[in-house]
Formats: sequence, C-alpha cells, structure tokens
Amino acid sequence: MDNAEILKNIIEKRRSIFPKSYSTEEIEEEVLAEIVNSANFAPSHKRTKPWRLKVFRGEEKNQLGEKLAEIYKQTANPEAFLEKKYLDISDKVAKSAAIVTICVNFSGLVPEWEEIAATAMAVQNMYLTATAHEVGCYWSTPGMINHLNGFLGLDENQKCIGLFYLGKI
Repeated sequence: MDNAEILKNIIEKRRSIFPKSYSTEEIEEEVLAEIVNSANFAPSHKRTKPWRLKVFRGEEKNQLGEKLAEIYKQTANPEAFLEKKYLDISDKVAKSAAIVTICVNFSGLVPEWEEIAATAMAVQNMYLTATAHEVGCYWSTPGMINHLNGFLGLDENQKCIGLFYLGKI
C-alpha cells in the first residue's frame, strides 16, 4: 500500500468513539505522546502554534472529572439538574485512559478564528494518529469548559475549547 492509500484508509476510518466503548486497557506512554505530539505538525498562520494541550491521567484525570461534575452541579438550573448527567460526567472520565484539554492561546498576531482553526487542525492530527494506533477518541465541548480557566491556570488571552477523551478500543 502506498502512502496515499494508507492516508485515505486512516481518514476514512476516523470516527468519534465514546468512553462507553473504551476498554480498561491503558494507552502506552509512547503512543499517547505520539498522539499529542502530532498536533505540533498542524499549520498555523505566523507560526503561532496556538494550541495548548494538557494531558490528564491517573489522579489528575480524576480531579478533572470531579471539577467537571462540581461545575455542572453549581451551574445547572436547579429545575434542569439531572442526577444521571451529574453521575455520567464522572463515569465518562473514569472510563477514559486519558483526557487532553484543548485550549487556544490568542496571540493577537492573527484573527482569533485563525487561531481556533489552527487548533482544530491540531486536534484532527491527534484524531488521525489515534485512529492509526486503534485508540478511540472524541472531542467534547460541554458548557463546563467555560468554567475551567482557573482550574487549568489559563491566562486572560487563553480559552479552553474542548476536552479530548482517549481510550483503547
């Protein structure tokens, strides 16, 4: 198979795979590092490389899950609060081998939409690399991400735009 066929195959196999389908097997450290590092090969105008990615595993991942559940509980309208959704947040985190927070650093050098587009291309690289390694993943953008800035230690010109869940399938 030539490179074009391999790439076409990976692109066509790329899917969002949710934590309920993940096995309990851990992702090898080298594979996870390769998935995250693939983001660095995305193009960005003026080479701003605006994506800021942080990998959460183990206890840090559990703390992120607790924070997300806490944010949901604090921000949900009491009439709309669903205990099942509250419990599902922690369950989704627990079933994931790793979670990567997807944040954008707005440099001021280019329009914000270009920084967001470059970050989305970085995430697509992670999707494709995960697919090549048969690692399930998906990009989630729950409303709780709007309340993570302090937890993540983001600067004023930075914003969390999603969570990238990963797990062996």
